[in-house]
Amino acid sequence: MAHQTNAIEINMEHVDIPGTKLAPTRIALGTWAIGGWMWGGSDDQESIRTIHSALDRGITIIDTAPVYGFGHSEEIVGKALAESGMRQNVTIATKVGLDWRDGQPFRNGSKARIKKEIDDSLRRLRTDVIDIYQVHWPDLNTPIEETAQALGELHRAGKIRAIGVSNFSPAQMDGCALGREFNKTRITKVLHWPLPALPTGPNRVIGACSPIYLARKHAT
Repeated sequence: MAHQTNAIEINMEHVDIPGTKLAPTRIALGTWAIGGWMWGGSDDQESIRTIHSALDRGITIIDTAPVYGFGHSEEIVGKALAESGMRQNVTIATKVGLDWRDGQPFRNGSKARIKKEIDDSLRRLRTDVIDIYQVHWPDLNTPIEETAQALGELHRAGKIRAIGVSNFSPAQMDGCALGREFNKTRITKVLHWPLPALPTGPNRVIGACSPIYLARKHAT
């Protein structure tokens, strides 16, 4: 059933993603819990209503990942956007570089894994392009040059619009082949999610702090 848009007038701030035409809202909807894994399960219809409500309130970026429910979160995001008919107005940020076996995730930034993940994510999200594609965690067992090359190829093939990283330290972001790939292709140098705020710089976009991190910070 198609979702009837009930837009609510809210003034939202937006941020430009360097090297792209993307200008999503500063506030994103995170969908880790929607995947159900590690959160005691989830209700799909409630999850879809939550996504529609966020869109109605002016949020234009949804953050997800294949490992969130081992594909389930992406499937729900894809279904919700299909029902809303608002895909063209929404920035999809998903991730790459985590594999899993018997319900246990592990890091895998290999070219083969990235090539498989992009096609799986496009299918689950019901789209032909990922707006922001983030390396979920640094993989110390795969040369970063291999990961960077694979992402660059996806960008040149038109399957992704911007490259980002998640859970990378500033040194890892600035001193690796990913940084050179960003500079070479003039796409987003850093989209950092969800670590605490870091100093900004040219072509650097910092994602919002994780509420889990903030809760732990204020509890100590």
